[in-house]
Amino acid sequence: MKFSDLSIDADIVSALEGHGITEPFPIQEQTIPLALSGQDIIGQAKTGTGKTFGFGLPLIQRLGLDPAHGVQALVVVPTRELAVQVYEDLEIAVSGRTTTVVPIYGGKAYEGQIEQLKAGAQIVVGTPGRLLDLAQQRMLNLSNVREMVLDEADKMLDLGFLSDIERLFAQTPATRHTMLFSATMPGPIVALARRFMTKPIHIRATDPDEGITQANIEHVIYRAHPLDKDEMIARILQAEGRGKTVIFTRTKRAAAKLMEELTDRGFKAAAVHGDLNQEQRERAMAAFKAGKKDVLIATDVAARGIDVDDVSHVINHTIPEDEKAYLHRVGRTGRAGNTGIAVTFIDWDDLHKWALISKALELGAEEPVETYSSSPHFYADMRIPEGTKGRIAAPKREVQSPGSRHSSSERNERSERGGSSTRGSSERPARSRSRRRSDDSSAAPEGQAPAAQAASGEQPAAEAGAERPARRRRRRRGGGAGSESGASRQESQPSE
Repeated sequence: MKFSDLSIDADIVSALEGHGITEPFPIQEQTIPLALSGQDIIGQAKTGTGKTFGFGLPLIQRLGLDPAHGVQALVVVPTRELAVQVYEDLEIAVSGRTTTVVPIYGGKAYEGQIEQLKAGAQIVVGTPGRLLDLAQQRMLNLSNVREMVLDEADKMLDLGFLSDIERLFAQTPATRHTMLFSATMPGPIVALARRFMTKPIHIRATDPDEGITQANIEHVIYRAHPLDKDEMIARILQAEGRGKTVIFTRTKRAAAKLMEELTDRGFKAAAVHGDLNQEQRERAMAAFKAGKKDVLIATDVAARGIDVDDVSHVINHTIPEDEKAYLHRVGRTGRAGNTGIAVTFIDWDDLHKWALISKALELGAEEPVETYSSSPHFYADMRIPEGTKGRIAAPKREVQSPGSRHSSSERNERSERGGSSTRGSSERPARSRSRRRSDDSSAAPEGQAPAAQAASGEQPAAEAGAERPARRRRRRRGGGAGSESGASRQESQPSE
């Protein structure tokens, strides 16, 4: 099936094909025809199954080829990273139209976002906090919104955004077309849908024989010692067939520390966590997507916008809080029909907590095997070449070492040249050179700096001959009165 078979306009189909997107995913096949007709939809599908185009393409097409200026579509997402990801996907689809998409989220200056809204942007993708902030400042007018989408609604609930979502709904017309997408459907989300949606159709894009976890992801669980985790990760990063890798940590500090450790070991690692400003996070994410960095270390919230198809491994440095967080983490791999490996390290203190997660997800790994970086089964499971250690040549050192060797050799060469001239001459000429620089500085010819004279090596004979009496006279003063000695020191001080 092609997107054109789903009644998507030719310009949108062409824009997608230009980026290699030709065949719709199951969630898109089911939601697009209904959404085009104006039917309210609750879409339930695991992360990485193409929900963005499932709601984005109908939304764009319903606005028309040349929509009027002003916000007519609102897409609400839980995190900044996801806002950027959805924005980039929608930008692809509208490339053949006059429709403008603008991302609105915290961590960025207000001015640029306000300018885009004043310029007449029709589609807004944003996080609840900044959207409400701009709406309260009367910079964002939601009274003409015809299309509204809630993406990853369950995460909105986890982050405490439910009341903000209700306030945003209250500022939009009651006759709007609404779509809600979520991986899970907890009670408060169902209640929200019943309150703000009109006879929604619930769509679940899952195979009948598919378990709770994705069938194309291999789950590997190890009971590991905290001091050995970094070494284990470094060896996994050298496994056969290892592609881009996402590593999850529980805290921001742990993410920053692990990035420094892996970078020191020679790996191309970046980090995304709350201690970084938005520009730093976006640069790290862009480098990861472009392949400049192939290891991304993240906390749970920051990783919501990681939508990269070629992630081969997900590593849980520490276990997630619950089974829902686990599903969202491992969902970074095995996307777009690819296979993936999810590795989880369990601390001794977390065994009970992990047993609950494993039972809820039917993993059958309530008692993980005690494993170390040197364990034979660890090498076999991860397909790590025999003899692999947790350190490779650091790229930074490779780049810097030629320059540093060159500069060091130059310094040595200059030192040798200077040393040979000192050894080959008596102490007296060395002192006379010092005196000559002082004399030159006071009587340099016009247009020529004293340093230039010294560098040229020119030394008139008359000057050389006149220096010896001055040196002897300074010695006689040294044996005289203290005031004369002090005066001599004051005279000679400028030459130093």
